[in-house]
Amino acid sequence: MNKNTFIIGFMLFAIFFGAGNLIFPPTLGLNSGSEFWSTLLGFVITGVGLPLLGIMVSAFYHNGYKTSLTRIHPWFAVIFLMAIYLTIGPFFAIPRTGATSYEMAVLPFIGEAGRTSLLAFTVVYYAITLWLSLNPSKMVERIGAILTPALLIAILALIGKSVWWLYGNPPTMSAANFGDQSAFLAGFIGGYQTMDVLASVAFSVIVINAIKAKMPADQRDNQVVMKQTFVAGIIAAVSLAIIYVGLAWVSNRLPVSPDTLADLSAKQQDIGSFLLNTAAYQTFGSFGRILFGIIVTLACLTTSVGLVTAVGEFFYGLFPRIRYSSYVIAVTLVSFILANQGLSAVIGKSVPVLMVLYPIAMTILLLLIIDNFIRPMPLLAHRLATGLATAVSILSVAGAGFTEQLPLKAYSLEWLPFALAGIVLGSIIGKMAVGKPADQETV
Repeated sequence: MNKNTFIIGFMLFAIFFGAGNLIFPPTLGLNSGSEFWSTLLGFVITGVGLPLLGIMVSAFYHNGYKTSLTRIHPWFAVIFLMAIYLTIGPFFAIPRTGATSYEMAVLPFIGEAGRTSLLAFTVVYYAITLWLSLNPSKMVERIGAILTPALLIAILALIGKSVWWLYGNPPTMSAANFGDQSAFLAGFIGGYQTMDVLASVAFSVIVINAIKAKMPADQRDNQVVMKQTFVAGIIAAVSLAIIYVGLAWVSNRLPVSPDTLADLSAKQQDIGSFLLNTAAYQTFGSFGRILFGIIVTLACLTTSVGLVTAVGEFFYGLFPRIRYSSYVIAVTLVSFILANQGLSAVIGKSVPVLMVLYPIAMTILLLLIIDNFIRPMPLLAHRLATGLATAVSILSVAGAGFTEQLPLKAYSLEWLPFALAGIVLGSIIGKMAVGKPADQETV
């Protein structure tokens, strides 16, 4: 382990930790009541463990997920990865980071939203994003060595003083507020539904390229790259888990009246954002609002830079005749435009696409985990499991009537039985095949 691995690990934490990761744990923590630890255990297993596995699995392949997916089919690899990078990049998450930063860090000070103020803020925001993204090697150092420490200091200051203030308080809710779900299951499903596995697919290319960039060309041993990727992923995962638990604990003990919660729900205001704003103000006074604004802006900015860089590196690797800087400029410009015009409509159209892509990504992650940690499976098992998961997710998002009756539909896991069936059937047929034809070779 070396200093560079730590920097990459902290960089990975920062680009994972966006505004959604900031405000979801407080809501979960509040609703967990007296079942706090079992709820957070479930959340950390899927909300931190799955993205960590996503990063680790990519290290087994020379070019990350591109290599592993090409074995299923070259066109599938290109189309699926393009869909992921475009959807969670310029057509969804990157514009959302700018708009969210404006709403949560600027509006509390100016009072009323306006096109001029939004335009002025996003010009500065995306100019900084572009500057940090143009040079991937310097991006890692700037985020890992500068922005991440600033983000961690701000978050830990908020958590630390809030814990000091709230220590000894009982949970605000005496019992967990998850309906018929157990606390552990609610946390487990909540972590799964963050969809951070998609981000791990996108960010894995940054981690692998950053590690390789610091190694002499003649010493780029795959085992060393794999080991450093594992360590960087663990550093990011541990950092995320600590912050998630800290934010959730503060909100679990923060005094909030039922009337206030009911009013927030009626106005459709985000409860997680309210809880953190309240904690910041109660512990730091007026400066708390500034501190919260800094946290939100840094969290969104690091995610934005990570996504712009990931999209740029992916398309540059796919079409190297166009310069990396051209891709970065194009992605940043599209994100800037969408952040200022029609963001809600774009997000509304992107969410169904994400709901199709996520089960496919989860199925692929499951297949690669089995391949690399248990035993290689026939190629047919990969194709059949992926095909079934894709078909079910498309039909489910399209609203096909029978999908509402599928097992696990309530947890957005209706694809899982079909993926498992594809793995079993593909493995059985592959073993029964005489010899080993090309289409039944192991992956």
